[in-house]
Amino acid sequence: MYRFEYDQRLGISIPDLDRDWQLFDKATQEEILSQWEEIRGDIPDRVKKLEEQINIKQAELFNEDDFNKSCDINTEISELASTINDLWLWFRSQGEISGKSHH
Repeated sequence: MYRFEYDQRLGISIPDLDRDWQLFDKATQEEILSQWEEIRGDIPDRVKKLEEQINIKQAELFNEDDFNKSCDINTEISELASTINDLWLWFRSQGEISGKSHH
């Protein structure tokens, strides 16, 4: 019916639901939400680690004279920032979890 699948990019497990949230009975919804709350609590620490990586990359960028290398570093910073954005979206998901739903 459901599981939590580790997402390598996000560094957390996210819900993988085999049906729409509304089709789960109340007890299963509460079970899923309980597990999700445990995972969700780790998101701020994960974001902090990614922000530290961004700070390191920004320092590298400040000292980089090679244009191509600068572009690479900018891309890495952008990817880290995108991951942080996605983590905050997951963090804000409360009540209903859409997850990855298989219909």
